[in-house]
Amino acid sequence: MKILAFAGSNSKNSINKQLLNYTLDQIENVEIDLVDINDYEMHIYSIDRQLENGFPQEAQDFYNKIKDAEGIVISLAEHNGNFSVALKNILDWVSRIEMPYLKDKKVLLLSTSPGAYGGGNVMEVATKYFGMFASGEIVASTTFPSFNDNFQNNEIVNEELKNKVLTQINIFQDALVTVEA
Repeated sequence: MKILAFAGSNSKNSINKQLLNYTLDQIENVEIDLVDINDYEMHIYSIDRQLENGFPQEAQDFYNKIKDAEGIVISLAEHNGNFSVALKNILDWVSRIEMPYLKDKKVLLLSTSPGAYGGGNVMEVATKYFGMFASGEIVASTTFPSFNDNFQNNEIVNEELKNKVLTQINIFQDALVTVEA
């Protein structure tokens, strides 16, 4: 069983990368392919570029990583209520290679922010995008509010939030087991 994991942020100090790493440490008995979206930076998608030059190798590589995984874990940064442009551009390229590109993939969506809404706006967008548009099966999701208050020394310090995150991780893991069966 293989899962692909990435944070939807291109920041070196991303709190979503920290939440993602914590989450991955809780997942057992799977092969984890953790990628950094900074390794897939490419020109902004346009149909003209696609027709003139084809697909960038980075887009094909990211697409292949999706195809090789049974499950996907994404921790989404919120930029003005939406995905980061860095992630959106990768997804725009990948969606042109094949749509729907998440068909038959189990998905765990996370989001966090320094604020009390925990990336709730991007979660709303992501649920529609990854579930309906890209046809992933979102089996678990959670927002994580006030990151700097609730996450310290690589640990969730708020017990209620910790239980909430762990519950979603368990739901995701249980869904992966049904794929193997």
